[in-house]
Amino acid sequence: MELSDSKVIAADRATVWAALLSPEVLKECVPGCQEMSGSPDEGFEATVVQKVGPVKATFKGGVTLSEMVAPESLTLSGEGKGGAAGFAKGAARVRLEEGADGTTILSYEVEAKVGGKLAQLGSRIIDGFARKMADQFFTRFQEVLEGPGEAESPEAEASGDAKKKGWFKRVISG
Repeated sequence: MELSDSKVIAADRATVWAALLSPEVLKECVPGCQEMSGSPDEGFEATVVQKVGPVKATFKGGVTLSEMVAPESLTLSGEGKGGAAGFAKGAARVRLEEGADGTTILSYEVEAKVGGKLAQLGSRIIDGFARKMADQFFTRFQEVLEGPGEAESPEAEASGDAKKKGWFKRVISG
């Protein structure tokens, strides 16, 4: 399964690059992530709980960063084992380009593979799930850097999420 997309992030390229290397940001952005530790040089260890169709599993695995050209591009590669559910592995090639008015254009290409019981669910379920995971990750990544959009603000404040969103940009620019 392969997909690609891009997001315009209201932050400069150095800020976006730093966020991609931060275990705190990655934990916040990976859907279902329970734990994330490690460093960009040594890789990250993660525990992620996900439900794919009727199969719910806890995946333990690692994420490595490679082909790093600061602050232009990198590849995030991950592999997780979910016990009887099987395994999932994938990679996201991420490119950062300077946009207008201090924004950054983040483009990504994602490739994902699954095996074991997960593979028996069928490619339509798996492809849809992988697409949803990638979209949730990069949408959440954008929110962590920018903070809530105008339309999201009242709901975010009501649910207490307003403090979380945009925190990374505030931390490194403040």
